[in-house]
Amino acid sequence: MLPMKQTARIISTYTGDTSGVCSALFELGGMTVMHDASGCNSTYSTHDEPRWYDSDSLVFLSGLTEMDAILGNDDKLIKDVVSAAKEFSPRFVAIAGTPIPMMTGVDFQALAKRVEEETDIPSFGFATNGMHSYISGASMAFSALAERMCTRGVKRDQTLSVNLLGVTPLDFSVNGSNRSMKAWLENSGFAVRSVWAMGSSLEEIQSAGKAQVNLVVSACGLAAAKILREIFGTPYVVGTPFGHAFSAKIIRALRTAAGTGENIIACCPSENECDTAIIGESVTSLSLAAALRLEKGICCRVLCPVETSSSLLSQNCLAATDEEELIPFLRGMKWVIADPLYRPICPADADFLPLPNEAFSGRIFRESIPNLVSNFNSFEKEVKT
Repeated sequence: MLPMKQTARIISTYTGDTSGVCSALFELGGMTVMHDASGCNSTYSTHDEPRWYDSDSLVFLSGLTEMDAILGNDDKLIKDVVSAAKEFSPRFVAIAGTPIPMMTGVDFQALAKRVEEETDIPSFGFATNGMHSYISGASMAFSALAERMCTRGVKRDQTLSVNLLGVTPLDFSVNGSNRSMKAWLENSGFAVRSVWAMGSSLEEIQSAGKAQVNLVVSACGLAAAKILREIFGTPYVVGTPFGHAFSAKIIRALRTAAGTGENIIACCPSENECDTAIIGESVTSLSLAAALRLEKGICCRVLCPVETSSSLLSQNCLAATDEEELIPFLRGMKWVIADPLYRPICPADADFLPLPNEAFSGRIFRESIPNLVSNFNSFEKEVKT
């Protein structure tokens, strides 16, 4: 019997693209509308958004009915969105799709254009459909911000300055990692223009073109970095600051990129044979692998179950999108570092080091998610050579 592909019969699944849009835009004063009957909003608020009960954000559900879906009643959606936008006066409007609109062929860009025409509020339409991970949705949202919301014609800062791209609680939770990254950059002599998008205002993000360099700390920020490169000529560095040695490497790369204008992928994996596997999003996992290699001489193979750029893939950074693809790569591994919900598919004789991820296990292990930016040493001690 052949195994079913792209199914999860044992492990969990990652946060969907619709929630990725909402997460990326949550703090920026906009209004996000999920075009769905009811399920996606409850999943987002319950499992995907740890900021839901502690801060305000305009996240709405369209209340799509069966007849609306069958008859294609887009005018009702537009009327409701326009009415809410006029009542709340958001900085922007975002309309994101779900599986049902995907099946009925809703044109989200056309919907957004109609809303913008009637409200004079910048509006975005995202053809998310729940079939992709949060990486896809957050990338769409950050790209839209870069294309539409960043102020053109600004002068580049004369002193070292940087934007942090790809910061959402789906990768970093709400344990202070965003603040730790900002403090680390400031202590290293960089002014932080904006953090996309935790702890920064929309005005700060609008001034992103002034920065000398961008730092991409998760795959969610890579597409926006490329757009900012096209618009403002800003180079970018890819890597998450884990561990003293690798963080120092990123600082050197940022200074080099700011001086030469060249993009740098700081988290390149080792090409040696590996007996440790890391399962997770590409940039943070590759950065963890680089930190462990520099600090402890451990070679790690990264397995990416979510979307990642082909520029990051290599012999020891592989795309494995479902459990049937993951299991063969895990055979023979001495160590596996992954969210606890991956444990059932790991070899019984491998040592398992849990590293919870908000986008995979939601709130279940939230209190155990470490801030690896400031507390890498504590995690590192758990990995034995």
